[in-house]
Amino acid sequence: MTGAALSNGQVASKARAVPVELRNVTVAFRLAGGSIYTAVENASLTVGAGEFVAIVGPTGCGKSTLLNVTAGLLAPSSGLVEIFGSPLSGLNRTAGYLFQSDALFPWKTALENVAIGLEIAGAPAADARKRAAAWMARVGLAEFASRYPHMLSGGQRKRVALVQVLIRDPRILLMDEPFGPLDAQTRQIMGNLLLDLWSADRKAVLFVTHDLEEAIALCDRVVIMSAGPAARIIGDWTVTLQRPRDIAEVRHEKVFQDLHREIWGILKAEVMKGYA
Repeated sequence: MTGAALSNGQVASKARAVPVELRNVTVAFRLAGGSIYTAVENASLTVGAGEFVAIVGPTGCGKSTLLNVTAGLLAPSSGLVEIFGSPLSGLNRTAGYLFQSDALFPWKTALENVAIGLEIAGAPAADARKRAAAWMARVGLAEFASRYPHMLSGGQRKRVALVQVLIRDPRILLMDEPFGPLDAQTRQIMGNLLLDLWSADRKAVLFVTHDLEEAIALCDRVVIMSAGPAARIIGDWTVTLQRPRDIAEVRHEKVFQDLHREIWGILKAEVMKGYA
């Protein structure tokens, strides 16, 4: 065994490592006039294996900033980011990122948009498209595979965008207001679809949303951030609702309503600060 090799114990330890750990992360930006704007201050957060965690807070509180730090798109000014027990340097290549806006190529069909990630990674085109077709069928879009994005509804485009990320089998799923542009009914359908797909292999998920009801209905934990600047994490609640869940039905449960009331009692004050 060479000095660089890992022992069996070390390999096992890496396998058990926490998917996401942010320790005392601060993110600050230098503005045009030379002053410093602190977006997030001393934020600590973990996402365990198979855990679905939501970040909720007022507009501009740094929710997406923490997501971008986890993705490796933004380096923190101070603090530590660890992914599966190793410090993050550069892009987080274990993660898939679903943005609020669909990242679909308008000149490619839905099937081609789903397959392209595999093709870029070196998969033969025929194999990539076969796997893409299977994913399209899995989300009910087999009949729409040859359509271009402008020919799809908002919900259909979002399903394509979701499987475009999932087909690459990321170990961590980062989601930034992914259902924000959709109407209420389509959001519920997409939420149930996401839970169905997630339950198959229980990836670690970090999910940003403004919608507290959506966060509670989907997630295992709900993390609340204060209004910015220098936004902080001010609360972390465990959601005890049983799985599997139906997004529409679960909102009628007393556990849901009690938790919503408790969290909103704190979040409302921060939202009002944000508007002020």
